Amino acid sequence: MERTPGSKLMIAILVAALLSIPLFAIYLLVYDRQDQSQTARASIAEGWGGPQTIAGPVLVLPYEQQVTETVTENGRQVTRTNTVARELTLAPEVADVTTEVKPERRRRSIYEAVLFEARVSGTARFALPADLARSGVRPEQLFYDRAELRFGLRDARGLFGTPPAVQVDGRRLVLQPGKGLPSTNRSGFFTWLDAAPIRERAMTAQFSFAFRGNGWLALAPQAGDTRWRVTSRWPHPSFQGGFLPVTQSVSDQGFGATWRIGNLALGRALFSSDVEAGTASDAVSNRYDTAQAAGDYEARVDLFAPVDLYSQVNRSVKYGFLFIGFTFMAFLMFDVIAGVRVAMVEYLLVGAGLVLFFVMLLAFAEVVGFAAAYVIAAAAIIALLTAYSAAVLKSWRRGGYIAALLAALYGVLYVLLSLEAYSLLIGALLLFAALAGVMYLTRNLDWSGLRREPA
Repeated sequence: MERTPGSKLMIAILVAALLSIPLFAIYLLVYDRQDQSQTARASIAEGWGGPQTIAGPVLVLPYEQQVTETVTENGRQVTRTNTVARELTLAPEVADVTTEVKPERRRRSIYEAVLFEARVSGTARFALPADLARSGVRPEQLFYDRAELRFGLRDARGLFGTPPAVQVDGRRLVLQPGKGLPSTNRSGFFTWLDAAPIRERAMTAQFSFAFRGNGWLALAPQAGDTRWRVTSRWPHPSFQGGFLPVTQSVSDQGFGATWRIGNLALGRALFSSDVEAGTASDAVSNRYDTAQAAGDYEARVDLFAPVDLYSQVNRSVKYGFLFIGFTFMAFLMFDVIAGVRVAMVEYLLVGAGLVLFFVMLLAFAEVVGFAAAYVIAAAAIIALLTAYSAAVLKSWRRGGYIAALLAALYGVLYVLLSLEAYSLLIGALLLFAALAGVMYLTRNLDWSGLRREPA
């Protein structure tokens, strides 16, 4: 029995709906491969160093304070006075930091990670604030001979090469591990020093150290006026975090950027007085995870690859129904207008070929890159479906129309992926043109098969 045009349309819609299942499976496959890629990049970076955050230096001055409390014992209130150890954390008035980043690509199998070596040098000037007494701490309470100068580094295992050097007023100090800052999860290093000169004048610290990292580098500013200059030959930086550089230059030869951040923007004073915790905070759960979002109170630069193939494949899968819809509509027009009957299984096989394109795109993109993979996968699917369409539609000419349609669709999709800002506009215009064409071709078609000519 010959089906009505309406029933043929419902068959095409039903098959297209069934194909949503493999399309969704491919969508999940892309995410799984992306997660596997992150794991592989983390394994490449093991032993090298994870994403890095630098902080400090800060000057920590211990002191003791008498604390009076009233407690109830045996039904009576008893007043006790205890001596509590506290720390005054003093941020520098001015910190001038320069960082030179040397990037390096490392590959393992089909995966690639961007590692780097960074060399940091800088100066920091410390002075007792004039309004220190407002914190309840008097300068004579401070134990200057037990002061500590602390530096934070998110993954201190990345320190390499020449040991870090710290000088205060021209005198080199011996460094100790640990006691970093909260912004680096207490990871870092410190040095003991006698800070007695700070009672009379400002004290200047000079420092330099080198470390390795992976993916991105951030600075957690502490000073009243922080100046951070970063230079690198990596041509694809991404500036993130709560503070953006005041000046930047990016070219094929690399980039340079300068940040200028004040403590008013940080929302905190140059000194704070807290009870000594005595324990370090928890370590970073995954120190090699480069996908972490930048903090609101840090300046960060990511050394990212310019083409994220997984996000591009992911976006292309979202246009899968566009391919299926246009191709099925072409077959439907040949069926209801040209009289070439297309079976449900033939719709299903053509749809399977269209879905296979995205699997091939993902598989080849991991090996040869997105652009080359797109050409290979598109050419293979166009050749396959052209030959099959010529057999189904009983004409190589009709198969040529399908080939032209697929070539146009793949070309438009590549444009949509490249012009992300205008993808919605182009897609809407394309759908409008397709709908207008279908309306025109089927304007006199009896979809139900029940229409009768007037007597």
